[in-house]
Amino acid sequence: MKVSVIGGGSWGTAIAKLLHIKGHDVRIWARRKKVVEALRNGENPYYLSGVTLPKFRATDDLDDAIKESKLLYFAIPAQAVRQVLEAISELPEDAIVINLAKGMEIKSGKRMEEVFREVLGDVRYATISGPSHAEEVSRDIPTSVVVASKDEDVAKLVQYETSTISFRVYRSTDVTGVEIAGALKNIIAVAAGVIDGMGRWDNSKAALITRALSEITRFGIHFGARKETFMGLAGIGDLIVTCTSQYSRNRYVGEMIGRGKKLDEILKEMSMVAEGVYTAEVAYEISRREGLYTPIIDHVYKVLYEGMDVSTALHSLLNRPLKEED
Repeated sequence: MKVSVIGGGSWGTAIAKLLHIKGHDVRIWARRKKVVEALRNGENPYYLSGVTLPKFRATDDLDDAIKESKLLYFAIPAQAVRQVLEAISELPEDAIVINLAKGMEIKSGKRMEEVFREVLGDVRYATISGPSHAEEVSRDIPTSVVVASKDEDVAKLVQYETSTISFRVYRSTDVTGVEIAGALKNIIAVAAGVIDGMGRWDNSKAALITRALSEITRFGIHFGARKETFMGLAGIGDLIVTCTSQYSRNRYVGEMIGRGKKLDEILKEMSMVAEGVYTAEVAYEISRREGLYTPIIDHVYKVLYEGMDVSTALHSLLNRPLKEED
C-alpha cells in the first residue's frame, strides 16, 4: 500500500521505518532540504542519530509526498499542524489521515481532530497515541499504542496496517479521550522533570503521576471522554513513560527548570519541540474558562509563564486544603 509520512522529525522517521518494515511503499515529507537528503541516504542525524534507515523516497514537496497515498501519517508538532494542512492542494481520494501529534493548538484551544476537520472538512480521521518514544520504536523495541477513530472501520484498517511484530496497536472509538490524554500528559512530564531536577524523589514522582491521572481524567470526562480511556495506553501508559523516560523532552525541560535554568534558555538549546510547554498555556486557559479543578496543570503554567519559583509551587500544592482522595 502507498502511504505517506508528513514530518521528518524523530517520530515521523521512526514511523516511516516501521511502515517500511510492514511492507508499505513509503514516502516521507520533511520541511528542510538537508533532512530530505539525509533520509534519501538512509539516515537522519538531525533527529534520530545512530539509527540505520532504508533509503526513503523523501521530498520537500508536500503535494508530491501525499500523491496517491491511502494512509497519511501526520507526524508534525501540534502548533504547525494547521499551517501544513492549509498547504495541501488536494487530498488523495478516500485517503485516511492519521494524527500523531500530542498537543493542543494555542491560538484556538482545539484538539488535533478539531483542527484537522476545520481545515480538511469531513475526512476519514484517526489518531495514534500511547507510550512510544521514537528512539525505541526505531530500534524495534516492543511497543504498544492505541489508534482511535469514531469510524470503527477506519480504526481497524489503521490498526492492521500499522501493527508489526514489535509494534502492537489496540483500537478505540474515544478520540476525545485519547487526544486529551496525549496532550495533558506532556504538561505533567514537565512537573516530573522538576522533581528530577530538585532531587529525583521517588515518593514525590509517584504521587505526582497518581494525582495527575485523576486530574487528566476529570478534565477529559468534562469534554465527553470515557473514564476507561485514561486507564489505558493513551492515559496511564503514556503518562508513566513520559514522566520517567530519558527520552522525554518535556521531562527534560522540567529537569532543567528544577536545576535553576530559565525556560527561554532551555528552549533555545533544544532541537526538538517540547509540546507540554505550549499545551500548558492552552489547558490552563480552558480550565479557567470551564471551571475545572486542575491544580497541577495550574502550577506548571505558573512556573512556566508567571515565573513562580519551583519550591513555592511545591509548597503551594502540598498545602492546599485536605480532602478525600478521588
